[in-house]
Amino acid sequence: MDLVIRDVRVVDGTGGASYRADVGIAGGRIAEIRKDGGGSGPRPAGARVLNAAGLALAPGFIDMHAHSDLALLRDPDHSAKAAQGVTLEVIGQDGLSYAPVDDATLAQVRQAITGWNGDGHDIDFDWRTVGEYLDRLDRAFEGQGFDGGGIAVNAAYLIPQGTVRMHAVGWEDRPATDTELARMKRLVADSMEQGAVGMSSGLTYTPGMYANDSELTELCRVVARYGGYYCPHHRSYGAGALQAYEEMVTLTRQAGCALHLAHATMNFGVNKGRAPALLALLDRALDEGADISLDTYPYTPGCTTLVAMLPSWASEGGPDGVLARLRDDASAERIRYVLEEVGADGCHGVPIEWDTIEISGVSHPELAHHVGRTVAESAELAGESPWTTARGLLIADRLGSTILQHVGHEENVRAIMRHRVHTGGSDGILQGAKPHPRAYGTFPRYLGRYARDLGVLSLEECVAHLTARPAARLGLWDRGLIREGYRADLVLFDPDTVAAGSTFEAPRTLPTGIPYVLIDGRFVIEDGRRTNVLAGRSVRRDR
Repeated sequence: MDLVIRDVRVVDGTGGASYRADVGIAGGRIAEIRKDGGGSGPRPAGARVLNAAGLALAPGFIDMHAHSDLALLRDPDHSAKAAQGVTLEVIGQDGLSYAPVDDATLAQVRQAITGWNGDGHDIDFDWRTVGEYLDRLDRAFEGQGFDGGGIAVNAAYLIPQGTVRMHAVGWEDRPATDTELARMKRLVADSMEQGAVGMSSGLTYTPGMYANDSELTELCRVVARYGGYYCPHHRSYGAGALQAYEEMVTLTRQAGCALHLAHATMNFGVNKGRAPALLALLDRALDEGADISLDTYPYTPGCTTLVAMLPSWASEGGPDGVLARLRDDASAERIRYVLEEVGADGCHGVPIEWDTIEISGVSHPELAHHVGRTVAESAELAGESPWTTARGLLIADRLGSTILQHVGHEENVRAIMRHRVHTGGSDGILQGAKPHPRAYGTFPRYLGRYARDLGVLSLEECVAHLTARPAARLGLWDRGLIREGYRADLVLFDPDTVAAGSTFEAPRTLPTGIPYVLIDGRFVIEDGRRTNVLAGRSVRRDR
């Protein structure tokens, strides 16, 4: 063996009872599991033996909703995820990412999601297709002195439907023509051929939200032909949340496509205590044979960009169109009226409450005084209305500001995480001076707060939610469980001390109680420290 992990508590990902064992690793895979009392033969021996008494061994955690699309290319360390025990991230989320693109689409999407990933001025965008982007991940840091030239953790990719629509239709709020729909279907098919695992949408983000159900169904039929899944950020998490969930269930069943609901929750005052209604809807569909899963993060606030709050019509024409409307007093007043009095579709049909909107990051340093304050607080300090403050910030920051939106409910969070098809996803946005702590704390928070401290899930159940279930959704036959022959993507943690270090006040603090993380049998975290190993690669749909 290359490595033997001795006398460890194995939490194998099945949800069944844990057990004590010696686990041998060779050639990047689990080669032998010798359970305590499992025979009279010799214990496995290896070039290195790690005494893991007091620790638990789990499969590597799979982050089903990540926004590390550029972070993986700019940050070889990437401890935000590696230190949590994440060994695989699913990127390309919420319908907006950087492939497939042409030159014009790339420029537009870079500006549109600056708040998620930065403007990319430090990235060489030398790809245009999904396959080329995945190839770039595989050679991200070649020749730069690391142990391996790939990325910090593995990554799978979802085709971003909004980017595809931007590519084929532009930023117009209208149905696609037959020619444009054929172009989008070809882009989706090509991207699935090149290794994407499915397709995402951001149906409260433009231009993806301009697609009607017929268009989305046709694209999902293409995804289904390749065995992929559809991952929508659906049309409302607020006033129309249940209808939006039902829309996605109906649409994917008509298309014959598997459905994975992104950051599934019920937010805003209108949905307090309404998680059981959502779960009943899903249970009915599951009992009728629907293929559905979902992910959540274990926090109540959400996180997105400030511009995402605006009504969708304000974004026609792309980022330049938004800025032009914000600069025009009459158009800006129309936007304010919809936001504050009616409820914009970008704000989930609920009139905006400025005291729930906290600025978490800005692109321009001279605007840093807003960070950590709600829009209402910044407005009060400036002696102006909240809309005046928000409008000025959007223009000055060229739409690059990120926000925390304090609109969630703890009882909904706990109810949904217990569900039989639940998985974990951080939805971690790594940009900004004060990002959401979920980016650095989601997985240890599940293990520490919700499993150990609150007992919402048992430890074994919790690990299954973070490992085997997402691996099954991704169609990965050799990940997500501790079994002989499976990849040695593994996490060693202390069940008694594991905890998220990140807080809303100090969101970039690393977790405690996770001393070892391995990818392909190689330590990426050792004795609690990041190593020089870059063992991550793109994980492509199994043809």
